Amino acid sequence: MSLPPGFLDELRSRLSLTQVVGRKVMWDARKSNQGKGDMWAPCPFHQEKTASFHVDDRKGFYYCFGCHAKGDAISFVKETENVGFMEAVEILAREAGMQMPARDPRAQEKADRRSQLAEVMEQAVQFFRLQLNTGAAGPARDYLARRGLNGAALERWEIGFAPAGWQGLWDHLRGKGVAEELILGAGLAKASSKGGKPYDVFRNRIMFPIRDARGRAIAFGGRAMDPDDNAKYLNSPETELFDKGRNLFNHGPAREAAGKGAPLIVAEGYMDVIALDSGGFPAAVAPLGTAVTEHQLQLFWRIAPEPVIALDGDTAGLRAAMKLIDLALPLLEAGQSLRFAILPEGQDPDDLIRGDGPAAVQRLIDNATPMVRLLWQRETEGKSFDSPERKAALDKALRDKIKLIRDPSIRSHYGQEINALRRDLFAPKRKARGPWVAGRKPAQTPLASTKTSLIAASGDAAETRMREAVILATLIATPAAITQFEAGIERMECADPDFRLIRDIILRQGAQAPDSLREEIIGQGGGAALENLFALRHVAINPSVRSPGDVERASMTLGEELAKLEAHRGWEAEIADAVEDLAHVADEALTWRLGQAAEARNAAMRSQHQDRTEYDTGDNGARISRDERDAFAALLDQIGHSKRQQ
Repeated sequence: MSLPPGFLDELRSRLSLTQVVGRKVMWDARKSNQGKGDMWAPCPFHQEKTASFHVDDRKGFYYCFGCHAKGDAISFVKETENVGFMEAVEILAREAGMQMPARDPRAQEKADRRSQLAEVMEQAVQFFRLQLNTGAAGPARDYLARRGLNGAALERWEIGFAPAGWQGLWDHLRGKGVAEELILGAGLAKASSKGGKPYDVFRNRIMFPIRDARGRAIAFGGRAMDPDDNAKYLNSPETELFDKGRNLFNHGPAREAAGKGAPLIVAEGYMDVIALDSGGFPAAVAPLGTAVTEHQLQLFWRIAPEPVIALDGDTAGLRAAMKLIDLALPLLEAGQSLRFAILPEGQDPDDLIRGDGPAAVQRLIDNATPMVRLLWQRETEGKSFDSPERKAALDKALRDKIKLIRDPSIRSHYGQEINALRRDLFAPKRKARGPWVAGRKPAQTPLASTKTSLIAASGDAAETRMREAVILATLIATPAAITQFEAGIERMECADPDFRLIRDIILRQGAQAPDSLREEIIGQGGGAALENLFALRHVAINPSVRSPGDVERASMTLGEELAKLEAHRGWEAEIADAVEDLAHVADEALTWRLGQAAEARNAAMRSQHQDRTEYDTGDNGARISRDERDAFAALLDQIGHSKRQQ
């Protein structure tokens, strides 16, 4: 919905930012000057004791000198209430007494209809709450008491009871003058197939109201009191108000709590959420009786970047976790993932909190499993990999899953993690060895200044440093090539701290104008590092560096140099593993692995060797044609021969 011109300006002019912010902070009377609208308080966005949060009421802006949070009334409501832009505008418009702009007639009619249905749902909430106090609800009250729900909890969650009769709610609402069509449209009753009076959907059940993010009652969840009932838990049917795949139980309160720093926990059911909330974990939500949908997953990520999925440790809980992995893989983004807390088998959050206290839940959250580990567990647990074919099948299954990840950087990191887990699974078990070797002194740890000095840089280390220098200089000369090679740049180790500084700035800034990138590096203290980089002889004469803006040439250079670094890293890893293996068991597999690594390294280096068949490198770092060098040498021999004859 678009807002007409001037609406937001009018909204801001009607509001006092001091009043909006004042609901969340305690003003510092000594520093504040209310008459001038110059107010100070401890910041609501980070923990502090001093009043570094400043509100300028006349300008309508706030700023924190500690965490640098800044904005206006709308952004303040968005951050403190954890709501979207339009929701924040609606909250402030109600406070300012302004009508939200009217929509088109058809949309307005639909909105009016939804408002009517929401009013009917509120009447149903009140009816069920009253019924919980009747004699017929005695077993329901006993059950709730056994689950540890006191009067305050019943009030907080608005828990009620649906009587066992067929038309209890129907007759109540009709007696209040509610139209039959609205009762049916709200999903509270169903039409009789035998031509009789419509009957209640919920009968002899403990009732849990389901509210949307804005706090409106949109549905119910009912727990059966009859142990022989086919459906232990029953949700409202889908209506104009309720889409079970697009809503969450406890959405609004959990969103607000997560905005204040509480971890978002996704539990399985209503009682799990209630137990977590009572145990001090208010940012708990639950899907509504179905497997998590893509829309609900996006809702999780809108609340918190890394929600913890809390599931029972039984087969059904693990199966739900595995399905969620497949759903989440294509949607992963940097900083946006899932972690899994698998509860002890046979226990739910209520059992855990009652038995071991909230600290037990906190430990589960702290030790929650990253999604990549659960993916590995799914593909390996209970399976044998005692043949090459089975190992190959595992590799294929994991490759197929990793390919689902759209983000190239995340896909690369998943591949690295899976490779490390695979190495741990298939590598022969080694005996732990101490730091001492018979007849030798323990190796001394080199100083950082020694490791990065030019004197110490020789052999493979010097070659790696030269390649990293060329890569970084090429990226600075042609930043447009950064996007294509971002994953490879992230994997550069950069032992030289100057190189590491430049690499990190390049990754943060991305593709932009070369001058802007240079200014950013200089601005972040990398001026000397930049000067030293381009002073290196092999950098200064590199064609890609001398041709700034040539994306094709830069891409060729970056692709080749990164491939050589990758091959060299793989070669070093295999050599390190081989040294370990030789001390324990040496077999044909070890020889084959070294051969494969050597072949990969040679393939990556081949272009370099081919270059050397035509060129040599002079003492000054310049390339010399071998044909020209040989011709020049022959000429010198001829001159020398003529002089000797004279």
